[in-house]
Amino acid sequence: MAILLTDVQTSIQQTRQQHATELEAIACYRRAANYLAAAQIYLKDNVLLREPLKPEHIKDRLLGHWGTCPGINLVYAHANSLIRRHDVNMFLVTGPGHGAPANLANLYLEGTLHEFYPEMTLDGAGIYQFIKSFSWPGGFPSHLYPGTPGTIHEGGELGYALATAFGAVMDNPDLIVTCIVGDGEAETGPTATAWHSYKYIDPAESGAVIPILHANGYKISSVTIYGAMSDEELSHLFTGYGYQVRIVQDADLDADMYDALEWAYQQIIYIQQAARAGKRIAQPRFPMLILRSLKGWTGIKEINGKPIEGSFRSHQVPTKEAKTHPDLLKLLEEWLRSYRLEELFDVQGCPIPAVLEQCPQGHRRMGCNRHAFGGKVRKDLDLPDIFKFAVPVERSSKSDENQRGKEIVSNVGELGQYMRAVVENNAKTFRIFSPDELESNLLTDVFQVTHRNFQWPTQPHDTYMGIEGGRVLEILSEHTCQGWLQGYLLTGRHGLFPSYEAFLGIVTTMMDQYAKFIQFSKEYAWRLPVASLNYLETSTLWRQEHNGFSHQNPGFINSVLDQQAMSARVYLPPDANCLISTIDHCLQSKGYINLVIANKNPLPQWLSMPEAIAHCRAGASVWRWASTDDGVNPDVVLVGIGDVPTVEVLAAAHTLQAEMPELRVRVVNVTDLLILEEKTTHPHGLDADMFEALFTVDRPVIVNFHGYPSVPKQLLFGRPQSRRFLINGYREEGTTTTPFDMLVRNKTSRFHLIMQAIRLAARVNPQVAAHANEKVSHYEYVLAQHREFIREKGTDPAEITDWHWS
Repeated sequence: MAILLTDVQTSIQQTRQQHATELEAIACYRRAANYLAAAQIYLKDNVLLREPLKPEHIKDRLLGHWGTCPGINLVYAHANSLIRRHDVNMFLVTGPGHGAPANLANLYLEGTLHEFYPEMTLDGAGIYQFIKSFSWPGGFPSHLYPGTPGTIHEGGELGYALATAFGAVMDNPDLIVTCIVGDGEAETGPTATAWHSYKYIDPAESGAVIPILHANGYKISSVTIYGAMSDEELSHLFTGYGYQVRIVQDADLDADMYDALEWAYQQIIYIQQAARAGKRIAQPRFPMLILRSLKGWTGIKEINGKPIEGSFRSHQVPTKEAKTHPDLLKLLEEWLRSYRLEELFDVQGCPIPAVLEQCPQGHRRMGCNRHAFGGKVRKDLDLPDIFKFAVPVERSSKSDENQRGKEIVSNVGELGQYMRAVVENNAKTFRIFSPDELESNLLTDVFQVTHRNFQWPTQPHDTYMGIEGGRVLEILSEHTCQGWLQGYLLTGRHGLFPSYEAFLGIVTTMMDQYAKFIQFSKEYAWRLPVASLNYLETSTLWRQEHNGFSHQNPGFINSVLDQQAMSARVYLPPDANCLISTIDHCLQSKGYINLVIANKNPLPQWLSMPEAIAHCRAGASVWRWASTDDGVNPDVVLVGIGDVPTVEVLAAAHTLQAEMPELRVRVVNVTDLLILEEKTTHPHGLDADMFEALFTVDRPVIVNFHGYPSVPKQLLFGRPQSRRFLINGYREEGTTTTPFDMLVRNKTSRFHLIMQAIRLAARVNPQVAAHANEKVSHYEYVLAQHREFIREKGTDPAEITDWHWS
C-alpha cells in the first residue's frame, strides 16, 4: 500500500516545524559530505580551497560518478540521524557502483577511516591525504571495495545489492540494513527477483532491510525505466511486490527523508514486535522508500546552455576538461565554493563540531558496525562426527579384502543425512540456499529437522514449508540465492549452495566478483576471513540424458579455475564417503570458493570412511586394489576424475585384467582437481617427486575427466612430458539418450578407455602388441552393437547397468 500524499505533506510540514534545528544541522552535514565527494573526484591539492583553484590542483585522471553522490549523502545523513535517535544497529549497502566518493566522505567524517587509515585524521593534513587518495595509485578506487570499512558489497557489477542486504539480516534479529538501489541497477534481472526477499524473512528471528530505490532518472547517457515511471506506476509496482511504499520527493527533502525513515523504522519495529510476541501479522508488508532527487543535485546547473544537474551529463564527471579549459575551471571552483567551506571546516581544516555531532559513535557508526566485519564475529560450526554417516563397504567372510562397489547408493542422498545433522546443530548460523532443487537433488533428509522458510500464503498440501525457523531458502533465481549467501557469509555465518550443474553458470560473474572481494580482503589485516562459499554441483551432465542437451554443461568448473590460486578449490569425490569427508572439510574452511561436484543418482561405493579421509587429504591416490600388482610398474595409468568417469575407469581396468592380464594397469583417482597443477602455481599442486610417483615418470596416462578436456590440459601445462597425458571429457556431444550413450558419444566409456589403453600399452609391452589389433577391433564392434541396441530398446544393456566390481 502507498501512503496518501496529503498525509505525507502534513507530516513533512510538522517534521520541519518540530525538528527545524536538527534538520538544519543535517543539511550542514550534507554540505560537508557533498563537498568532500566532489573534491575527491577533482582535487589533488588545495583541497580546502584556501587559495584560488589552479590547473595544477586538479587530478590528471578524473574518476568516480558524481551524479549519485548527493542522494547517497542524503540517505547516509538521515540514517545517522535515525541511529542516534533510537540507538539502531544499522549499516549501509550501496548499490550504485561508482558512488564511493559519497560513502568515503561519510566514513571520513564519522572517523571510521581514521581508525583503519591512521593518516586520515580530522584535520588539514588528514583531509589532504583523504581527498588525494581517491582514484590515486595505492588509494581508494572509484567504487567500494574490501578496503572500505563497513562494506560487504562492492557494486562493481550492478544488480546484487538488495539480495546481499537481505542475506545480511537473516538470523540477525537486531540488525537493520539500509540498502540503496540505483534506478539503473533496478533494471537488472537479479534486482527484480530480490525485491521478493521479504517473503523469505521471518521477522521473529531475522532483522530487516529498508530498501531505497534512488530514482534520479538517468544512467550513463539515457533515462532509466524507473525514473521515467510515474508515482502511481511505481506505487502499484512495489505494492504488488508486497511493500508499503513511500515516495520521498518533497521540495524539503531533508524533512521528507527524516520523516520517511522514521516511519519506515516504526513500521519495522511494529512488525517485528508482533512476531516476537507470538502475534504475527499475516503477510507483513515491510516499508520501502522511493527517493526522487535530481541527478547531480547541488552540482553545476548547466554548461554551454546544456543542463548538467538533473540530466545524464552529471552521471560521471561533469567537467572533465577543467584542467585545460579556464572557463570550466572557473565553473568548477564556483561549484566547489558553493558549499561554503569556511562554514564547515575551521582554520586547521577540522570539520566543525556541528558537522561531527551528526555522526553516531563507536560501533554505531555504519562504517564500524560489527556485522560488516564478518570474520571477527564468525564462529566455527558445530559439525557432526562424519563416521556416524559412513556408508559401509562390506568385508567378505572369506577374506580381509573390502568388497568394493557392491553397495549402490546416491552419494548426495547419503550426504543429506550428514547435512541434516549440520542444520540441527547450527540452527542460527547455517542455511541452505537452493534454487528450488533440494528435493530433486536428494538432500531431502534435512527436512527431518527443518523446512523451507516462506512467509507468504501456502496450501495445506504444500510440504516442508513454514513461516518459522526454516533453514532452507528456495527461489528459482540463482542470482538471488548467491546474493543472499554472500550477505550471510560476509556477516559471519555459514551456508551451502546446491544446484543443478548446468545452471550454476548463471552466477558465474557474481562468483567472479565475490572471489575478487575475498581475494582483495586478504590484503587487510582487519578483514579476517569469513566462511568459504561452498557450491555443491549435482544433477550432473552424465545423468542428465533425460533432460537433454540444455542440461549438459560442466562449464562452471572452468570459471572457478579462472580465479586466483589462493581462492579456488574444485573437488570431485568418487563416492559417498569421500563426498561427506569433502563437504565436512569445506564447511570448516575459510576464505575460499569451494566447488564440489557429485552426481545424485545411485552409484557404486568404493572406499571406507577411513580410506576416504586419507584419500581426500592426499587429493589423489593409487587405488592398488583396482590395479595390476598394486599398481607397480604399469604399462598404462588410468585416471578417474569425477564419480561417473571413475566408474568407467574401474570397469575398463576390471575388463582388461580379466581379458588381457598381460596389460599392466595402474588406477589413480583424483578428488582434488588442483593437485594436477604445479605446486609453484597452486598450493594444492603436487611437487615434481609426488607427481611422478603418482603418474609415473614416462608411462602413458589416460585421464577420464568429468568436465571439458581443456581443464586438465590447462592444469597440466608446464608439467614435464605432459603430452603423454591423453585427456577424455565432455565434448559437447549430448542429447536426450541413455546414460551410457552419453559416455559413448563423448568417448569416455569403458570401451573407449580399453581401446586407448591397448593402443598405448602396445608401444611398451610386446605381449599386448601381439593382440592389440584383434582386441581393438572387437571393442569397436561392441560399440557398434551398443548403438544398435539402444536404438531398438531405448535403454542401456544389462551388461552395463548390472556391472559391478568383483
